[in-house]
Amino acid sequence: MLDLGASFLASVSRDPAALAVVDGDTRLTYAEWYRKISALVAGLDRLGLKKGDHVLTLMMNRWENASLHWACQFAGLIVTPLNWRAKGDEVEYAINDAGARAIFYEEMTREAVGEAPAAAGLPSVSAEELVSMMQGDAPDAAPRADAGDWSLMLYTSGTTSRPKGVPRRHRAERAGAVAHVAQNLYRHGERTLGVMPLYHTMGVRSLISSSLTGGAFICLPRFNAARAIELIEAEKITNLYLVPTLYHDVIHDPSFAPERVKSVTKLGFAGASMTDGLLKRLDEAFMPELFVNHYGSSEIYTFTIEQNAVAKPGSAGRAGINQIIRVVKLGAKAPDEHAATDEEGEIIAYLKGDESFEGYWNRPDADAKALRQGWYFTGDTGFYDADGDLFVTGRVDDMIITGGENVSPVEVESCLSLHEQVAEVAVVGLPDERWGKIVTAFVKRKGNVSAEELDAHCRTSGLANFRRPRRIVFVDEIPKSPVGKILRRMLVAGEYSTERPLEADQTAQ
Repeated sequence: MLDLGASFLASVSRDPAALAVVDGDTRLTYAEWYRKISALVAGLDRLGLKKGDHVLTLMMNRWENASLHWACQFAGLIVTPLNWRAKGDEVEYAINDAGARAIFYEEMTREAVGEAPAAAGLPSVSAEELVSMMQGDAPDAAPRADAGDWSLMLYTSGTTSRPKGVPRRHRAERAGAVAHVAQNLYRHGERTLGVMPLYHTMGVRSLISSSLTGGAFICLPRFNAARAIELIEAEKITNLYLVPTLYHDVIHDPSFAPERVKSVTKLGFAGASMTDGLLKRLDEAFMPELFVNHYGSSEIYTFTIEQNAVAKPGSAGRAGINQIIRVVKLGAKAPDEHAATDEEGEIIAYLKGDESFEGYWNRPDADAKALRQGWYFTGDTGFYDADGDLFVTGRVDDMIITGGENVSPVEVESCLSLHEQVAEVAVVGLPDERWGKIVTAFVKRKGNVSAEELDAHCRTSGLANFRRPRRIVFVDEIPKSPVGKILRRMLVAGEYSTERPLEADQTAQ
């Protein structure tokens, strides 16, 4: 298999004059971008970086960041990106954990870098300095890595423990991108909105996939719904690959109109489940040719794919072309403890898949928990229906056990999302002396709707009575991670702001 540097060279050879990257006034063809990437490779050499070194990055989705990603692939360096919102202690941890040899940052992340003592002894390069490094002439860069070398190390979110490094090889990264092109039916010359961050697997996959199709990566450094709509319209973007939260914000922005996004023919989402209500609204607004639910992770990019998300709401589909997926009984210790059809269990993935990682960085404790007998235990819950399609119901740790019954938050959220006055909803279990946990819905509303009315909606929707929320709390915002995942732990901990109650508000009984 090609390494990623050679893969980019193939794209330059096929489409030298095609538009490759756009960021504000910067517009580069593949040939032009390759020259700048080559100059950056020479600049990395001047910093004394060697093949196999980790470089820490804290930048938004700027063209400079995308250029650095490709330059590292040529130079055989391991891109180790952090959320640009990271604090000094997080930067310190990553430097020491990865053994980083250089740091690349932008102005808004300068303070965090300065707060990390370990950064003081490392070369630190700003985005402006990166631009300067790309101004000079340099020999055409030649790939120094092979397909078996490390390409990238992402950090998983550390919501309950230290972040875990997920190192991935060139071959796994390219296999994930090729599968992404195939499973999303990308055509030659696709134009992609580059807004999912390059510290997240979705952003990296969009960047690499764009090059495979001779397409254009249209940078949106920091998400803003109105600006996203402007770029879709102006750059004639053809596909969107976003988390559900960003889709929600786009279609609810005052500037949104279907005619402004008519160039988009393909929608894809990942990172979190999409409620039935949002799914329906997006289909009506975009009328896409293809609407893909992609279920995966940083560790193993693709688990399953559903290419017609609207036809079977909630379905994550079937295993991707590089994967085998099973559902095992909750609490299973071995991969052969299969759950029955329609029985909720833990989802596991085959570690020999082409897109799979091989284990966490310096975390034998995490390996022992997640890697068993050649399978990756995801920590996600779900079930296979009678048709053989997978439904993801949440996290093992999010399961609500109320009165001895298991309740998946996702099912309750999908029910409530179909009410026209519900903007967003998140469901958790809160402690209760009698029931153990009570199903509690946190709702951001968009109209004058009461808890009693939402309870009536649940009663008449077909939702089983034991799954019905016993408490409904109206909030200003649903707490989320930077990539749009609901932070249920914050709701459980009481870290939210309640909306000022309307006269009709009351707790569902």
